[in-house]
Formats: sequence, structure tokens, C-alpha cells
Amino acid sequence: MSDCLFCRIRDGLIPSPKLYEDELCFAIADISPQAPTHLLILPKKHIASLDALTDDDAPIVGHLIAVAARLARDKGFAEDGYRVAINCNAHGCQTVFHLHVHLLGGRQMGWPPG
Repeated sequence: MSDCLFCRIRDGLIPSPKLYEDELCFAIADISPQAPTHLLILPKKHIASLDALTDDDAPIVGHLIAVAARLARDKGFAEDGYRVAINCNAHGCQTVFHLHVHLLGGRQMGWPPG
């Protein structure tokens, strides 16, 4: 059994409502939201981080970004704007080592992000 939190959610071993799902990815709400809408879009394939990507994974990452844009439109904040972020490794503030895209919307974002 995998000890990856997001793999365990993917496999239904840890309950977390999936707000979106297709053959390549799924989306869940962040448990510590930093905006009125804060979703995580995750590949079903376990990829530890951006640093672990292979050339074969490029279509998956493109799909994650396209799903983030679709969810922003579906949630009604695409026109006002939103933030998409991927944290990578310790200095990038990645805390769960399964690649995931943060989608944040519903408020004005600040810059620089930190």
C-alpha cells in the first residue's frame, strides 16, 4: 500500500470528495484554503514533483493546466482572474510529494506571491 496521501485519496482509502475526475486526473478541495476557492488538481499517475517529470509526462501536465482553466470557468471566476501554482520540493513549499496544481480564485491575489 502506498504511503502517498494523494494516492490514497485517489484509491478511495482516505475520503475526500472528488470535484472533478477524468481518465488522467482528479480535483479535490484544499484542506487549508488560501482563497475562497482553492482546489488541487492531481494526476492519477504518481509523479513526486515537477522535478520528477519525464518527457512522457508532458501531456499529463498540460492536461492538469487545461483542467484548472476549465474549473475556473465552471466556478465562475475565470473572467475576473485566478492563480495557478505548482510548488516543487522543499524550498518551493511542496509538502505532499505527489505533483499537484493549486487553483486559487474568488479574490484579488497579491504580488509577489512569496
